Amino acid sequence: MPEFVAPQLCRLVDEPPVGSVWVHEIKFDGYRMQLRVANGKAVLRTRKALDWTQRFPEIAHEAQSLPDCIIDGEICALDEHGVPNFGELQQALSDGATGNLIFFAFDLLFGGDEDLRNLPLEDRKSRLLELLARARAPHFRYVEHFATSGEKFLETACRAHLEGIISKRLDAPYRPGRGDLWTKEKCRGGQEVVIGGWWGSPTKLRSILIGAYDGDEFVYRGRIGTGFNSENSGPLLRALNRIKQPKSPFTAGIKPPRTKEINWVAPKLVAEVEYATLTRDGVLRQACFKALREDKSAKAVVLELPMPVQDAQARSETESRETGRSNTVRTKSASPATPSVAGVNISNPDKVLWPAVGKTRALNKLDLARYYEAIGPRMLPHIAGRPLSMVRSPEGIAGERFFQRHVLSGVAHVMPIRVKGDAKPFHAISDINGLIALAQAAVVEIHPWACRPGEPEIPELLIFDLDPDTELPFARVVEAAKQMRDVLMSCGMNAFAKTTGGKGIHVVTPITGPVKRPPGWDDAREFAREAAERLAQMAPDRYVTNMAKRHRAGKIFIDFFRNARMATAVAPWSTRARPGATIATPLSWTQFRSTLDPSTYNLAEIGKVLKLTDPWQDLAESAVSLEDARRKLRSL
Repeated sequence: MPEFVAPQLCRLVDEPPVGSVWVHEIKFDGYRMQLRVANGKAVLRTRKALDWTQRFPEIAHEAQSLPDCIIDGEICALDEHGVPNFGELQQALSDGATGNLIFFAFDLLFGGDEDLRNLPLEDRKSRLLELLARARAPHFRYVEHFATSGEKFLETACRAHLEGIISKRLDAPYRPGRGDLWTKEKCRGGQEVVIGGWWGSPTKLRSILIGAYDGDEFVYRGRIGTGFNSENSGPLLRALNRIKQPKSPFTAGIKPPRTKEINWVAPKLVAEVEYATLTRDGVLRQACFKALREDKSAKAVVLELPMPVQDAQARSETESRETGRSNTVRTKSASPATPSVAGVNISNPDKVLWPAVGKTRALNKLDLARYYEAIGPRMLPHIAGRPLSMVRSPEGIAGERFFQRHVLSGVAHVMPIRVKGDAKPFHAISDINGLIALAQAAVVEIHPWACRPGEPEIPELLIFDLDPDTELPFARVVEAAKQMRDVLMSCGMNAFAKTTGGKGIHVVTPITGPVKRPPGWDDAREFAREAAERLAQMAPDRYVTNMAKRHRAGKIFIDFFRNARMATAVAPWSTRARPGATIATPLSWTQFRSTLDPSTYNLAEIGKVLKLTDPWQDLAESAVSLEDARRKLRSL
């Protein structure tokens, strides 16, 4: 196993390539890094083979537990929105606060002494996923790829404020240097530049003068006066003062400005910038400073212009043929291709999420994805556009579980949604692709807010969670649900119900209010409390609204706390992280019989679930005024 492998680089193109051989990944805004693990020793090297192991002690320490390998990836810092942020990465390195950095792994070059570089990307990533799945390495994340429309994937990435996407041929080997087997497409113009001077004084920075190399010529590319702040301007000024020189370093291009306030420097510092357009003279317009780059040499910085994607695709065909491999993805008989569900690639499809129980077979990630594809039209009206809390079980429900609500990094088809009081956006979805992407991420439970789509501060449902003492039969819960329904109906409301996938039942009722003053969360919770207490008063020997365990023996707890802001309940039709893969199933009131066994609705018997008539299809149209219902409740 070599000490270092020269990295494969991307070709910048004007739009994503198309075709079945192309898959797409998120483009990360961090430091490209190669990890080598041998005999328990981990080394992290930059794209120029600089040893940066000491800069990332937590990642290096965690990597020591991995088997011998060489992994290609990118180290990133995630900002408050869950988006990779290069400035925050630099700040973390400056402060020595690297504990939250993430190594995003996207390729496996060596597995022990086995050289994997001549294998297709499809095989290399499959092995990488298996390697990381066996490891307990929270600082490492596998980078998913998606066999979907590159154009739509780029649009999704840009909406999520990501840098762009990387497109790769699924059938191609790993080849060092810049070629056409990998392409990159950016949301906004991005460019590395070399600083040739600054406008200001030794203690004041107004703007920087930047350039790039064209052969031996250092070409002027413009002036940048935005992107500086109290955190980055001081270190930048100190670095510039150390390399001052009396003459302009620019040797070509249009002439830079010349005033007494211009300070020239040796062209050594590399900066990353963003820009809107490029003039015919090659000057960057509306450019913004992002950060200094320590991993790239000034002489290697050239102006990168996008190539027409058709040219890159044509050349990639030639590159692929020269490797002696087919330019089509191999068939299942040769090596099983990654299955796709509704256009979403399901990697590691045989990963068992629910172990076999009794006569029920083990259920895997592909089973979950196909179920969500089938149930999506029923499920989406109740979860799309709402903030989601999710239970992820990457190692199956017997392994470690993660309860997450913010945007899942590396997951496609996400619609980030802002929630007042939380700096990070919540994960939300808008379509079937987003739902199946959750299955791809091993999300085994989905818990939406009970709010209006796109309006997290306005509740649209009241939820009463009937939670029985463990000794009570399910027939008692069915009886309680019908009594809760009767209380709501006496208030003029329409009640619906679903099993929870466990021993409980959720009774829900849709609510509305005036356009200018819709109900708020305090209104919802207060009404739910009053209605729950009304039922408890009717039969205090059977029901309780106090959550303390000592009050619940032999009784059913009517949990109205689900109606508080940021509280959630399992979504209708969602699977549960329980043995047997039970499903939270909406049923009609006539189906809630004393003999009902909720465990019969499960992922292994989805035919039975799909045969059900959807009893919640008219739920949204059944909403009534919460204020009217409150008046009726208080008059009972």
